[in-house]
Amino acid sequence: MTDGTASRLGPQRIAHHLAAAALLAWRAAPRAIAVYAPLAVGTGLIPVAAAWCTKQIFDRITGEPGWNGLTAPLATLAALAVLQAVTPELRRYLHGHISRAVALRAMDRLYVAVGRLSGLAKLEDPAFRDRLNMAEQAGRGWPAHLVDDSLATAQASITLIGFLATLITLEPALAVVVLAAAVPTMVVQVRLGRARAAMMWRISPHARREHHFADLLTSIPAAKELRLFGLTDMFRGRMLRELSQSNREQAGQQRMELRVTGLLQALTAAIAAAGLVWAVSAAARGALNIGDLALFIAAVPATQSAIQELVQRLGTAHQAALMFDHYRFVEEQPPDLPVPLKPVPVPPLRTGIQLDDVWFRYSSDGPWVLRGVNLFIPAGAAVALVGLNGAGKSSLVKLLCRFYDPDRGSIRWDGIDLRDMPVAQLRDRMAAVFQDYMSYEMTVRENIGVGDLAAAQHPGRIEAAARRAGIHDKVRGLARGYDTLLSRTFFHSGDHDDPDTGILLSGGQWQRLALARAFLREGRDLVILDEPSSGLDAEAEHAIHTQLRAHRQTATSLLISHRLGTIRDADLIVILDDGQVAAQGTHDELMASESGYARLFRLQAAGYENAAAR
Repeated sequence: MTDGTASRLGPQRIAHHLAAAALLAWRAAPRAIAVYAPLAVGTGLIPVAAAWCTKQIFDRITGEPGWNGLTAPLATLAALAVLQAVTPELRRYLHGHISRAVALRAMDRLYVAVGRLSGLAKLEDPAFRDRLNMAEQAGRGWPAHLVDDSLATAQASITLIGFLATLITLEPALAVVVLAAAVPTMVVQVRLGRARAAMMWRISPHARREHHFADLLTSIPAAKELRLFGLTDMFRGRMLRELSQSNREQAGQQRMELRVTGLLQALTAAIAAAGLVWAVSAAARGALNIGDLALFIAAVPATQSAIQELVQRLGTAHQAALMFDHYRFVEEQPPDLPVPLKPVPVPPLRTGIQLDDVWFRYSSDGPWVLRGVNLFIPAGAAVALVGLNGAGKSSLVKLLCRFYDPDRGSIRWDGIDLRDMPVAQLRDRMAAVFQDYMSYEMTVRENIGVGDLAAAQHPGRIEAAARRAGIHDKVRGLARGYDTLLSRTFFHSGDHDDPDTGILLSGGQWQRLALARAFLREGRDLVILDEPSSGLDAEAEHAIHTQLRAHRQTATSLLISHRLGTIRDADLIVILDDGQVAAQGTHDELMASESGYARLFRLQAAGYENAAAR
């Protein structure tokens, strides 16, 4: 399904998916598969053998009285009955084990593939998000479904072949009729499988929005606004509308299946009734003996049941292949950022970073976010970015981190294009505090340690980073110190701060933890600080910026802030306006030029003076 909406797969693609699913299952649970596969296929012989044993028993009973010749068929029938009773539970156990193992391996491979997407473009694309959502559903069960359906198809085929051979020996014409009746059923089941997969694709956007609204209704960060503004009813209504739309799609699919399968079941029953009438008539005429009649009565419904199982499994296998296609689509995603054929190692930054005529937009039909940006960031300098919201500051940061590549122009690190460097090496040369920093539901130690996993193995470095961020004393005051869990969602008793249930931090305290992550990444060449103190009070902001100035002295730094007083000591201040560099210079130079920076600075300064005069 190359476009994400198609409901057809060619035989070659289906075979490819089946082979991939079988290999996935074998690698996930080889011993269980080695038992389950022959057991599942061999079970198909049990009903055929039981029917022939029953015929032999009736033939012996009606032929001559006594136990002569009954021992072998009775013993075989008893053994088959035991197998028939035992194998379903064993198969159910093995199927559960295989399903869990396959889901674990499939989800691991899926998120390895997602992790290979080193940029953000795919993850921010709604169409890809829908495919990813479908891939997550597929990875949790559909690979095992595909394998199970294939084995069940083989089992039903063996049963069908056995009973068809039986019917042919009794009445070839009826065997042909029963087999011919399976053709429309098979066609319908395949089409139903396509329709189900297409329906699941159609409801995927509704399901994604439903989950979003449901998460909002239970989200701790959203809880304050939802209750203050009275938004719970509105978002509950939106969630229910999306769920209702999904339900309507599913109900329509089920109504269609009910009509179609009802007609097919009626056709099957009519053929069985006609066969029964023929068999009884033949027995009455002496054309069939009692054993033949018993065999025929067992063979007709068993043949129809095997055909029904076969076509249903073919239909669900086709649906499983369609769902698995989403999984394979994500798993086979090529790198979203171009990978250089001969990557150049990232050198320590000695000269600086040069942006030459950089143009960028988030989609091919979207507005330009950066337009012809020319900028040099000297190595070792403290550079500040200033601009109104939407001026392009955060987008420029994303390009420097190579979350995206420019549409036109280039960004060079000591003369080397960022696109020629291994992206992981490039990012390892950076430290950053983003405006939308993460609050991980982990311990304090882990929340800081994610900034540098290697440094996280040294408790002293964790604590040193926390001290520089001004959060160490707060952490030491917690009942479990750095091992305190910062979460309320992983435990049942969350009504109060308790060391066993986890605690919540304030916005400013979380921001200090985010700063500690950056401080942990010592020795990096480029430090990016996007509104690093926006959640702090004035005193805390002053203390943090003192630390930041000391941290910036050992690296090239890029600071974004709307509080112009915090950037006046920068070596270079760059004014962005509508995606372009409007002006640049030191604080004194920009103040003397009567630029927009000077106007904004005086406006903010006047606000502080007025507040102090009250």
